[in-house]
Amino acid sequence: MINKKKLIYPSVEKIIELNILSLTIIAVKKADSAKVLSKSKLIEIIKETKNIEGNVYDKTVVLLKGLIQKHAFASGNRRTAFIVAKYFLMKNNLKIKIKDEEKNARVMIGIREGFYSDQEIKEWIQNGKIKEFKR
Repeated sequence: MINKKKLIYPSVEKIIELNILSLTIIAVKKADSAKVLSKSKLIEIIKETKNIEGNVYDKTVVLLKGLIQKHAFASGNRRTAFIVAKYFLMKNNLKIKIKDEEKNARVMIGIREGFYSDQEIKEWIQNGKIKEFKR
């Protein structure tokens, strides 16, 4: 396991930058707005990510879920969460195994709605495989 003091975490500013980027490159609605609703939520998510015990993948789960579920942005929370998770892993010399496929957008909805356990999300990030999200 990598010592958590040596890990590179995204800053609030980097997460905001990646939100703007996600809205630019993955435009979904004309009404998408690059507006921060809560910097304090971003600070909280980063703190939770740093403080969780476990490896980089465990921390990525906390980061991904936090950004999706705490809704710190007016638009693009799931897109941003995915890009930030990928950024976090890359900065720590790891890769995300999730393919850019439509079904994975549905997984993000499942994460938002609490359909998946942390372990299932971790395995998805590591292996790119997860059960289908069903309401």
